[in-house]
Amino acid sequence: MDAVALLLLVRHGHSTANADAVLAGWSEGVGLTDRGRTDVGRLASRLTDAGTDVARLVTSPLQRCRETASLLLPGASAEVVDDLGECHYGAWTGRPIAELVSEPLWRTVQDDPSTARFPDSEHYAAESLAEMAERITSTVRRIDAEVEAERGPDAVWVAVSHGDPIKAVLADAMGAGLAGLQRVHVDPASVSVVRWSGGRSMVMAVNSSGGAIRTHQGAAKDVPAGDNTIGGGTG
Repeated sequence: MDAVALLLLVRHGHSTANADAVLAGWSEGVGLTDRGRTDVGRLASRLTDAGTDVARLVTSPLQRCRETASLLLPGASAEVVDDLGECHYGAWTGRPIAELVSEPLWRTVQDDPSTARFPDSEHYAAESLAEMAERITSTVRRIDAEVEAERGPDAVWVAVSHGDPIKAVLADAMGAGLAGLQRVHVDPASVSVVRWSGGRSMVMAVNSSGGAIRTHQGAAKDVPAGDNTIGGGTG
């Protein structure tokens, strides 16, 4: 296979909303916890140890991602890209996950995500999962083409984003489409690796954190067995 640009998709570190088990969405003031900063620092060390030369660093505009980007590559200039932001959850924004599991929409999100749209709100924008997926996948493909054109086929670039958007990119790259959204899991401060070549996408790694394999994922006390936490999980 000819050399092509490589994308490292990084989910932001553990946030205050993760700790409180709420769906942060586009809420203001959601930053990293001490655990989150430690985990991102560990990921930064992995990049340094690997001698990774990052051609471009882009990030969601939300605080938890901007903090992650600054810790991940200290001294680098992170480009804020609005379309890398979290899904717009509308009236679900800021609500506890434990409440959301009882909403009828929860089952649609889990079982038929291509038809799921979040409820409108006076305070927060709302969109469908399909709109979110189109927004994020088209954005990363555009930036990937720019990086390869500007820096050559061996370039590596990093995008810092959120659970559901990263899952959407991975599901698309695997050929599963939006129907496969809830078959993918990404933890805070994890990295997933994708490349595109000759019209074919290849997923090189998913949810790599470099730590021990966890015996549990998500928040079992809040989320029914087999379901995937909206927003990417509280862990």
